Amino acid sequence: MEKELAISSSPENIRHVEALIDEVRDVLHFKDDVYGNVMVAMTEAVNNGIVHGNSSDISKKVFVKVSLINQYCLLITVEDEGPGFDPDALSDPTAPENIEKIGGRGVFLMQHLSDEITFSNEGRRVEMIFNI
Repeated sequence: MEKELAISSSPENIRHVEALIDEVRDVLHFKDDVYGNVMVAMTEAVNNGIVHGNSSDISKKVFVKVSLINQYCLLITVEDEGPGFDPDALSDPTAPENIEKIGGRGVFLMQHLSDEITFSNEGRRVEMIFNI
């Protein structure tokens, strides 16, 4: 199984990503907790691509690919057309000085909700693996 989606960089397009996740769940029948993890991590990744990567420039796209590695593992790839970023340079959102900051938790959530995560292409691509 493999599904792909390309959306313009408008936050309202996240609904298409949510529909894709629902479609994948209908096929694979994974548990509610996995579904929640996939939904939050994937929408965070897409939102980051839209807002931070592509600066909400609707002429730029965010590309999403969902594929089954094997019967136990789901691979989700999200890539934007922005300048990239260094995921190692992000501040820790759980540090006392960052607790009350509004943003800065997306990558943290993605790291903790996925079973494995990798950034590549200068931070423009994130791959997340979920054990289903």
